[in-house]
Parts: sequence; structure tokens; C-alpha cells
Amino acid sequence: MHPIEIQRHSAAHLVAAAVMELYPESLLGIGPVVENGFFYDIEFGTPVSEADLKAIEARAQHLQKQDQKFIREELPIDEAIALFSKMGQGYKVELLQDLKTRGTTKMSADELQDVGGAVDQVSIYRTGDFVDLCRGPHVEHSRQIGPFTLNKLAGAYWRGKEGNPQLQRIYGVCFATPKELADYLFMIEEAKKRDHRKIGRELGLFVFSDLVGPGLPLFTHKGMRLRTAIQNFVRELQEPLGYEEVWTPHLTRMDLYVVSGHAAKFTDDLFRIPSSSTHGTPAAGEVAASKENDESESAEYAVKPMNCPHHTQIYKSETRSYRDLPFRTADFSTLYRNEKPGQLQGLTRVRSLTQDDAHAFIREDQIENEVSLVLGLIKKILDTFALSFRVRLSLRDPLTPEKYLGGEAVWNKAEAVLEGLLKKFALPFEAVRGEAAFYGPKMDFMARDSLGREWQLSTIQLDFNLPERFDLKYVDAEGKEMRPVMIHRALTGSVERFLGIIIEHYAGAFPVWLAPVQVKILPVADRHQDFAVSLGTRLRGRGVRFEVDGSKETVGKKIRNAEKEKVPYMLVVGDKEMDGGALTVRRRGEPEQFTKSFAEFVEGVAAEIKERT
Repeated sequence: MHPIEIQRHSAAHLVAAAVMELYPESLLGIGPVVENGFFYDIEFGTPVSEADLKAIEARAQHLQKQDQKFIREELPIDEAIALFSKMGQGYKVELLQDLKTRGTTKMSADELQDVGGAVDQVSIYRTGDFVDLCRGPHVEHSRQIGPFTLNKLAGAYWRGKEGNPQLQRIYGVCFATPKELADYLFMIEEAKKRDHRKIGRELGLFVFSDLVGPGLPLFTHKGMRLRTAIQNFVRELQEPLGYEEVWTPHLTRMDLYVVSGHAAKFTDDLFRIPSSSTHGTPAAGEVAASKENDESESAEYAVKPMNCPHHTQIYKSETRSYRDLPFRTADFSTLYRNEKPGQLQGLTRVRSLTQDDAHAFIREDQIENEVSLVLGLIKKILDTFALSFRVRLSLRDPLTPEKYLGGEAVWNKAEAVLEGLLKKFALPFEAVRGEAAFYGPKMDFMARDSLGREWQLSTIQLDFNLPERFDLKYVDAEGKEMRPVMIHRALTGSVERFLGIIIEHYAGAFPVWLAPVQVKILPVADRHQDFAVSLGTRLRGRGVRFEVDGSKETVGKKIRNAEKEKVPYMLVVGDKEMDGGALTVRRRGEPEQFTKSFAEFVEGVAAEIKERT
């Protein structure tokens, strides 16, 4: 465990100790380390509120200043069960009994932070009068813990299962120095101002409707302009490389996902639909038109959660030669996943998502070149949006082979190929076990936004398994049937999620090429309205998106409104401009206006759009 994680884990114990002093009837769940801090799940006799966190925090910080020792003891598991039974800590007893009877394989990573890996011997930590079940490690003295604060209260089912008691989860953040904590808290406040749900409402980009359903965003014309700009950028990049765009239906027979393995691996994430067909057997005197019309009444369908199985069927529809490869398909189809309501979050976690999805069917000797081409696309995308990135090599977890398709030899081969390519291309990377797709390892590109937050966006996945499961083939130069390799690729990932990220990344102030409205034309008076519209028509002819503010407001108010809407350029038009004078231009965020001829202005804006500066 990293030193700062040890401090965060120790801070979680201090918070639990403070809770037991202030609310001695409380039952403790688990208190693991998470990114930037920790949480502790607690059942209070009377639920606490956000206002109570300050008192808990103050008590925990008081214990920290006492420089209390963290003393480790090891006990036989039966003694530990007896100890926590006597203390009345039923959740701890449940964890210990589960460990004793079933071992560690059925426990979550968070639970294992508390109970450790041994079945017959467990460790406890004493901090003053407080005793907790934990595998450690912890700091030696509480003053070795960096500054921390409690920042959020949430609900959580015990062990993450609906039907279990609902506990209260206290979140805290902890850093090594006061400056790091202050910087993080500043970022959190800034993130609240940039919340894409708030900005999306203010800019009129998307809405949600209770009648439509949770996690199903509705995009306005302005939001659609954003989506289209991103998708057209992806098309512009991939088409010269030979990606051919395809279309696949939103509905498919479950059989497809049974073969691919998705039905077994993601059964809870699928929206299932039983067939209502009654046309399985032709009536007397009728003849089935073709095999495609022959269907059992019991056929089950699913709303499409991913594109890759469909693309295998396009590949398989014809005999392929080695000369046909790479065979590249691209798809902007909307997918649907049955996310739980509690997991939904604006655009970043939805039930309907549109991927800039693509698959390349290639020979093994083409892997290096194909990956190189995709790396170039990803770098261009992330650079254009000013997103720095690092690479994570996501590998399988060898301790849970049942989670993955294919045998060990196939996985070893695929993982070695990707790792070798990253080294050959001199791309620094971090190898992480347990993050692979169930059919193959992948390169995940972890992008960092303007607030320093990290998001997994682009991905390259190497797949030897789906071509095997779907019996995909090509004929080599000697006439022998061979198995292709499949590369799954996404540049921005989910368009919806990417939009949520970049709305916050830019705080809604999009670069000109991306802005839903690039120029706002502000007529000074009613008599200037027709001239303003004529300017807009000329702008449209050059591919510039515009709006005319025809309201009765003053010019000053129109300017302020356009600033709130984060429009990159504003044109103020009055008598002088209508009589042929230079245009009065105001750039977003700049107090001074300037003048330009229409030709100069439109050339400049068109260049910004074309170059995506």
C-alpha cells in the first residue's frame, strides 16, 4: 500500500473512533481507502445529517492531535468473532463468519481491506480505546496522518446488495500536505461550478424527462450540434484510413449474445424483450417465404448493448480473402444498458449511449500497423481537445479466470503482443490486472481534464476470442482457411459521456469549431433586424453557425446574455454597419470590441473552424 493510502486508511479508523465516542450505539461496516481519501459505512441509531459531519470531523482531528498509537494484534478467527460479538458489532461478526466458512473468494476488494486474506488468523488494530477489524497496514502514530476533512454523506446498502440494511457512508479526503488538500478542495468547488448538468441546462444542450425515463437524455438542437461536430470530426479522421461506416439494428435476437458471451457475462445489464411473434408455423395453404421469416414464438430479443457481435456478422456475410484485410467497420449506433438508477449521473452514466465504435478484422501480421494507425487517431483526438493522457495496459486477473473468454495461452499471447507494441512505440504505461475486457486485453487512454481529473476515454482492444466463437475465417495466399484477429477501437468512447466531460473541461466555453452557436448577431434596433438576418445568411453560406437576438433588450443586455450563453463571437450591428461600415466585433471574455470588414471576420472564423484551433 502506498504511504498516502496508509494515511487515508488510518484516517478512516480515526473517523470510526470519533463516531463511536459521539454515537456509541453505532454499528460499523467497512472503511476502505478510495481515490483521494476513504469512506466508512456506519449504521447510526438515529441517522445523521451533513451538518453532523463537522462534529465528527472535529472529534477525529482531536484524536489525531493526541498522537495515539496504532497497535496491531493477531487473533484466531474464533476469538475475533467472540470479541466483536461482545462489542455488539454484528457487521464485523458477519464478515468474520463469512471469512471462516467461505474464505476470501466471495469478498469484495473493499471488504478484504478490512478482514485481510487469512482464514484462520485475523488482525485487529487498537487506537486508544477503539478496536477495529483490519488487515492494515496503518501509521504508527496518528500525527503521521496528513490533513483530512469529511466532505460527503451518502447511503449504501450493506455489502452493496439491495435488500440488505442501508447504512450511511461517510466520505473523507486526506492528503500528505495542507497545500495538496487545499488544491483538491478548490478543484472540487470548481467542479461544482462546471457541473455539466448545470451548464447543460443553462446553455440549453440537453434535458431529462420523467416521462421518458432516467438515464435517457434528450438533446436539443444545440446539443445535437455538439454531437454532430464531434462525430463529424471522428469521421473526418477515420475515413481516409479505410473505415467504412455501417448501420446495425437496435434490436437483436439473444442468440447473438449467447454466442459472443455477452449474455452470460452481462445478463443484468441487458434490456430483454420476449418475441410476440405468432408466425413460427405457416397456416394451411401458406408457405414460409424464407428462412429469415421462420421464428419460434419463444424467441427472446435484447435491445443492443454493444456493436461488436453485429460487426462479426457483417464480416461473415461473405467469403474473405487475405487481400480483403484489414476489413474495417465503423458504427455510431446508439446502445442501451440497464444501469441501476443509483448509478446514473447526468451524461457520464446513462442508459442510452452512442459509441464512436469501430472494429478491424486483420491478419496477425497486420496487428502492429493497425495499432499504430489507431494510436495516431487517438493522439489527434486528445490533442485537439487539449486533454493530456497516460496509457493503462488493462490485463486479466489470473485469480478469476472464469470471468474471461478463452484459454490461458490465447490471453498470454494477446497480452504479450500489446505490451510489446507499447514498448516498441515507446509509450510509457502502467499494467493493471483485472481491467481487461472479458474477451481480450486493451490499451486504455486515461485523459486528464483542465481540473486535473482523470477519465478513461479512448481504447484499443485486441481480441482473439470473438473470431473463434463466431468461426470467422479468411482464405490465405495458399488457399488455406485462417482465423482473423479483431481489434475493437473507440476514440471518444461514449459520445454522451464525452460530452459531459468536455462540457466541464471547457466550463461550457467551447472552442469556435465546437460551439453550438459560433456567432451571435445583435441588432441595435428593430430597423437593423433584416440586415442582421442577411449577415447570418452569408455566415451560414460559409458554414458558420449563428443566431440573431431579435429581442427588445438593450444592446448591453444582449451582450451580457450572449456572454452567459458563452458564444465565441458577437456582432453588434447598427446604422453604421448597415450603411456598409466595418463590423463591430466582440470576442467572448474580452471587454474591448474591435472592427473588421465582413470578409476579414468570416475568413478568420472559418479558419478557426477548419483548423479546430
